[in-house]
Amino acid sequence: MSPTDIDNPDYFHKVVDCQWACPAHTPVPEYIRLIAAQRYSDAYMVNWQSNVFPGILGRTCDRPCEPACRRGRVEEEPVAICRLKRVAADNKDDIRDRLPTAPASNGKRIALIGAGPASLAVARDLAPLGYQLVLYDSEPRGGGMIRSQIPRFRLPETVIDEEVGYIVDIGGIETRYGQRIDSLRSVIDEGYDAIFVGTGAPRGRDIDIPGRAEAAANIHIGIDWLSNVSFEHTDRIGRRVIVLGGGNTAMDCCRTSRRLGGEDVKVIVRSGFDEMKASPWEKEDAMHEGIPILNFLVPKAFLHDNGKLTGMVFEKVAAQYDDDGRRRLVPTGEPDQTFACDDVLVAIGQENSFPWIERDIGLDFDRWDMPVVDPVTHQSTVPNIFFGGDAAFGPKNIIWAVAHGQQAAISIDHFCKGRDVADRPPPMVTIGSQKMGIHEWSYDNEISLEERRKVPLRDQVIALADIRSEVELGFDRAVGYEETQRCLNCDVQTVFAEPLCIECDACVDICPTDCITFTENGPEADLRRRLSAPATNLDQEIYVSTPLKTGRIMAKDEDVCLHCGLCAERCPTGAWDMRKYLIDMAHAAGEAGHQQ
Repeated sequence: MSPTDIDNPDYFHKVVDCQWACPAHTPVPEYIRLIAAQRYSDAYMVNWQSNVFPGILGRTCDRPCEPACRRGRVEEEPVAICRLKRVAADNKDDIRDRLPTAPASNGKRIALIGAGPASLAVARDLAPLGYQLVLYDSEPRGGGMIRSQIPRFRLPETVIDEEVGYIVDIGGIETRYGQRIDSLRSVIDEGYDAIFVGTGAPRGRDIDIPGRAEAAANIHIGIDWLSNVSFEHTDRIGRRVIVLGGGNTAMDCCRTSRRLGGEDVKVIVRSGFDEMKASPWEKEDAMHEGIPILNFLVPKAFLHDNGKLTGMVFEKVAAQYDDDGRRRLVPTGEPDQTFACDDVLVAIGQENSFPWIERDIGLDFDRWDMPVVDPVTHQSTVPNIFFGGDAAFGPKNIIWAVAHGQQAAISIDHFCKGRDVADRPPPMVTIGSQKMGIHEWSYDNEISLEERRKVPLRDQVIALADIRSEVELGFDRAVGYEETQRCLNCDVQTVFAEPLCIECDACVDICPTDCITFTENGPEADLRRRLSAPATNLDQEIYVSTPLKTGRIMAKDEDVCLHCGLCAERCPTGAWDMRKYLIDMAHAAGEAGHQQ
């Protein structure tokens, strides 16, 4: 193998698995250490710079960072990264004096259609650069799906108001709430320098089976129903409720139903439990509230009596896989199953809906009727029109929408300045030694043996009685500190200096995971097998040195390294050093976005 180029910013970035997995590339270990030091406001600002909505995401994020967490490789549970983000948000001081403010106008006007997380991320990055932004949304307040589709028992409205307010109060942002856009051409005709479309995926998929039309009065599209509940247009539901679908929206629908009068609430899914798209914790939360999840049942018909919904019929199926691993659901031949119900919530997926975009303005659409959008620049086939969030690539989640907005903001800034939108600015990287003495580090390298902390919940009787009563109470400061100690400081990297190495193998002897090997070089597949502990995770790199005096090389499996620093403590020549690696991804706001 060729020697590792540790000067490549992506090399050590990928080793920080949680940050690499986060679409917004939040520097997780950095803010966790700040929480441990009780510097909650500093931790909040590190998050705010990266992901825009720390308090919101600390309650609702889909947590792609946690399955990637290195802690999950040495024990079953990862660090509670998401819930620690909330610790920073809940315990911060007033941070408004740390936020950027808008300078004098630079003369460029940008339209933002939809006031959801993608558009708000664009606004956060462009307002400090002097852009005049006009934010349109049909609802009376900003937040988009954050406000309309996430129940208040998961996300209090005060948190939404606070973090949306941080953005719109920067200055240079005109909010046109309650103004629905029915024609993109009409927005183009207003002469904006650029337009960003962040309207989400606002249409829930329906189901076409016998009885759908006759029983329509008690069959509801999940996301529309959740929105009606959020805006207090709906405050009750029948006693017996069936929720169709296996995603997070279905989990929100069933839990909301329990709070609005549903006593017998079931989730019925055509796939298996493990194949459901809902996050594991969302399923756990639903079942904790006494909601059963029934799997491998395909809807066949709605039952009704003179238009009044009375039940549903389902066919039992099983999963079969072909030689290529493709799944298909086949009937088992068992009798159909019938469940009585008063209301049905259909949460089987979401689709984009663009009836308001004319098809003769130069925008290309693909075969799924989605706009053709560059996946890096977010530019459409009309150069000054950009898309992001669910409107660009279909339904995902808040953190992806934020990442899209940040990238689109870079493109809009470049476009308005006459620069190539494909020219992406490099990240800002700092790396510094953590040495304070021969055996002392400026970070805590002790490995905690504690298990993941459970988030305390409100008493279930109280929680189910009030739809606005937040279920998760969050970690207090003491428990938050204990959870921070489980972080393995993956951003404090082991850096090897070949000229100083005398090949004494002291680091090999001390390494608790056998991740260091001195051996002959060879092809990657061969070398991975010959390490002290075979490196089987092909998604993580092997750190390979240049040839040493004996002709051998040092190879370290980055996958299982605990960043404990024992190799550097034991090394008699200082060939190993522990260096904190911080990568700050580029934003359109540049230095304006780094005010802390």
